[in-house]
Amino acid sequence: MDAPVKELDTGSAVDRLVGLIETENPFEAPYSEILPKQLEAINERFQDRVEKIKLLQNRAETGGITEVRSMADVVPLLFAHTAYKSYPESWLMDQKWDRLGRWLDTVSTNRVEKMETSDLKGLDDWLERLEEHGHYVSCSSGTTGKCAMMNATKADLEFCGQSLLHVIRWSGLAPNHDRRMINMGQVAKTPRNMATGAPMREAFSMPDVDPFSPDVPPITIGGITDMVIMRKRIADGTATPQEIANYEAEAKAREEIVKSCVEQSANALIESRHLPLHIMGLYGPLFQVAELVRSKGYSGKDFQENTAFISGGLKRAQLPEDYQEFIFGTFNLTRERMCHAYGMQELNTTAPRCSEGRYHMAPWVMLLLLDESGDALIEPPATGEVEGRAAFFDLSLDGRWGGVISGDKVRATWEPCACGNFSPSIDPNIQRYADMASGDKIACSGTIDAYVRGVT
Repeated sequence: MDAPVKELDTGSAVDRLVGLIETENPFEAPYSEILPKQLEAINERFQDRVEKIKLLQNRAETGGITEVRSMADVVPLLFAHTAYKSYPESWLMDQKWDRLGRWLDTVSTNRVEKMETSDLKGLDDWLERLEEHGHYVSCSSGTTGKCAMMNATKADLEFCGQSLLHVIRWSGLAPNHDRRMINMGQVAKTPRNMATGAPMREAFSMPDVDPFSPDVPPITIGGITDMVIMRKRIADGTATPQEIANYEAEAKAREEIVKSCVEQSANALIESRHLPLHIMGLYGPLFQVAELVRSKGYSGKDFQENTAFISGGLKRAQLPEDYQEFIFGTFNLTRERMCHAYGMQELNTTAPRCSEGRYHMAPWVMLLLLDESGDALIEPPATGEVEGRAAFFDLSLDGRWGGVISGDKVRATWEPCACGNFSPSIDPNIQRYADMASGDKIACSGTIDAYVRGVT
């Protein structure tokens, strides 16, 4: 029998759904009951934001949408994930902060007013200035030179931190202040990353035992972007000999930092092997650490059996087929002590992986499946899986619009899962369109770029 939807007595349609994060299991409600509540909440959010977010107003006018009554009505209102990097690259390279501010304003809920920028020396300075004005912009470290910039409010940062903590709980890892936190590698210094780490450290860390992070300079988005821009200048022949020498020295220093992270992490794990551990990191760096730990003569027999692990995936790392078995065997890990989640910078909410290996959607996140172009909705089937481009509407987002078309090709089902949950879920074998021969071509991205540049 389907579990009933738990209602909150007060608040808006959005608040009632987002508030389910505080329930013991928000994934137990059947899709048939959640869908009308999602549509009501998305329409509520749309009516409130359509005149506040310039790009949303344009999308609504172009699509002829005045009210959200169906999943099909949501599709024209979605932003391509590339919308958050739709500024002209030259503005970043030439440090046109005023123009970048006007661009950011088009994809933000709250107005990005003109600021004093004449004293700024780079992207990191501009991001700090934005934060002083209440705009907490997190950037992806894009390898193409253009990083995606996503505005957020304090409410977004607080929700991200609590959401990750709840995901870990829903995965069966209870926070009891009983383990040492081991964080692998450098973490990009962004408002989102700083906000998500704090609640987890507070909930899991043993008293009087400091969490571990490698003692290396933090990664800044400005630093990464500067390196990518310099690579382009070298390629097109505009870099000076001194700039090339500086770039090569910086690249070598970064290589040494990566090696140091691996060495420090391996030593910290070996030194803490007698303690319950909570390891955080991606599979790529952890595999390197595991290799070094093994070379030093240690393996699973030396680590506590209740060590836990939280991972975000491969992130395009090329590893042997048995990488998971190797890592698990090195640190005495088990599937039951692992939190694996699916998420992206464009959303506040991550989807936990269940015991059946599927990623489950929270009730405040609508899962939509689109055709490859991102134009047409693939209606959820009554039974079975269907393949397409994943899109989402995250009702928890405050500082920007909640609807986004991803770059991921997934297989999804809206049937109840064998794990006991009733929420829509995604198969773990996720592909990126960017890695395919046809590339990642979202039909609306060009029109979004043209509109945003026209406004700014």
